[in-house]
Amino acid sequence: MTAAKPHTRFIKTSAEAPLTIAVTAVDETGAVLDKQIACERPLTLYLNWRPIVTLMTLGARPEALALGYMKNQGFIKDLAQLESVIVDWAVSSAAIITREQTDDLDKKLSEKTVTTGCGQGTVYGDLMAGLDDIKLPVPSLKQSTLYGLLRNINDYNETYKNAGAVHGCGLCEGEQIRSFVEDVGRHNAVDTLAGEMWLKDEVGSDKIFYTTGRLTSEMVIKVAKMGIPVLLSRSGVTQMGLELAQQLGITLIARAKGRHFLVYHGAETIDFDATPGKTGQG
Repeated sequence: MTAAKPHTRFIKTSAEAPLTIAVTAVDETGAVLDKQIACERPLTLYLNWRPIVTLMTLGARPEALALGYMKNQGFIKDLAQLESVIVDWAVSSAAIITREQTDDLDKKLSEKTVTTGCGQGTVYGDLMAGLDDIKLPVPSLKQSTLYGLLRNINDYNETYKNAGAVHGCGLCEGEQIRSFVEDVGRHNAVDTLAGEMWLKDEVGSDKIFYTTGRLTSEMVIKVAKMGIPVLLSRSGVTQMGLELAQQLGITLIARAKGRHFLVYHGAETIDFDATPGKTGQG
């Protein structure tokens, strides 16, 4: 299921690329099988015609990905100053044009950190800027709502089901998934949703962010910058991810699958109204 693309005067293209391609593979018995594999293609982001970074991406909603990446990295801040976002797969590029002051790009580009992210791997200094100013609301989440969300999320992950090799992220309200995107890198997926939220002027205070990927420091920071107080994953959590969640006041839930989950921070914000008779080991 794919959410509708945001329609604004800034987005000049609608350049979603094919997400999978058909190939053949030989199984352990020697049989030749028709299979689908996930696409992976480079997309170089330009800011006012200055190359910033090349992302390896699946190609779903690339305009929102480009915009969300630039916002999350601190390269652009004022949507009112944005003029256009144009994606051209013929030259594997996404051009963002803004009237914002961008003379300090050299300094920003020099302050980079290699991360644990797949499909991206680099963040810039401004990602950490402003964390002390973030004030997230204290969420109130029922265990039964969490289970309903986990059931509903099974209807998504279409590319993963067909081809594997991708991560998915969802923007959720209660049990409902409002928008879902897959990509070869989980950080590409979160940037895409951040871009869509920004374009739609959506608030994050009533949202839950779901990801199939591990909860690293970068994931926690980006979700906090989206104003979302609950981060949910079927994977694990890193030490720095946990420390930042504690600092920022994010309810951090990992290893969530079926009726099992582990709350690493914020257990007091959850109403355990549907406790199973016996939980498994994480």
